Amino acid sequence: MQDAECSPRDFWDQRYGETELAYGAAANDFLREQAKGLPLGEALCLAEGQGRNAVHLAQLGHRAVAQDLSPVGLQRAVALAEQRGVRLQTLCCDLGDWNPEASSTDLIVAIWMHLPPGLRAQVLRRAVMALRPGGQLILEAYTPEQLALGTGGPPNLELLVEPDSLRQELDGLELTVFNACQRWIQEGPYHWGDSAVVQVRGIKHLPDA
Repeated sequence: MQDAECSPRDFWDQRYGETELAYGAAANDFLREQAKGLPLGEALCLAEGQGRNAVHLAQLGHRAVAQDLSPVGLQRAVALAEQRGVRLQTLCCDLGDWNPEASSTDLIVAIWMHLPPGLRAQVLRRAVMALRPGGQLILEAYTPEQLALGTGGPPNLELLVEPDSLRQELDGLELTVFNACQRWIQEGPYHWGDSAVVQVRGIKHLPDA
C-alpha cells in the first residue's frame, strides 16, 4: 500500500496532507445507518484518518475519540470537528501499541482498518476486551474479491479481510449484522465504484451469571 522506501506513517501523512480530503468529509454510509439510535456514550474510531466517522458520532452526541497513526490525519480531523462545531479527542499511536483498558468504552468503530492478519486479530481481540457489557462494534472492510475490482483499498491481498477469519477474530461478540456483499461506494478520490466488502455489527453481552 505504500512505496517500499516510505514508512506507513510517512505514506499516510502524505495522503492526508493532500488538499482534498482523501475519503471525503461525510461519514461512511454503513456507519451512518448502524449508528442511528445507538445509546450515547464513549466512542472510539480506529484507523480513523481525517476524522469523518468520529465527527459524525460527535454530532450525534457521542464522546468521540479518533485514533490514527498519522498526526497529519488527526490534525485534519480536529479541523473538521471545529468546522462542524463539535469536540473531538485524538489518539495518535500505532495500533500495534494500542493496549486499551478492559471495559473502557461503549462503541468501537473500524472502517477500512486494513492490517496484516496477525495484527488485525490482536487489535480486534483488544477491541472486544475494551468494550463495556452492552457495548458495540461496527466494522466495514474490503474482502479479497476487491483486488479484481480495483475501486479502493489496499492492493495487497494480505491486508484484505476474509469473512470467515473475521468471525473468529470477533469471538466474544454476538454478531447482529454480518454481511459479505458487493456494493457501490463513493468516498472521496480513493474509494469510488462497485466494491467487495464485509460489514459487521456486534454486541458484547453481560457475562453469564
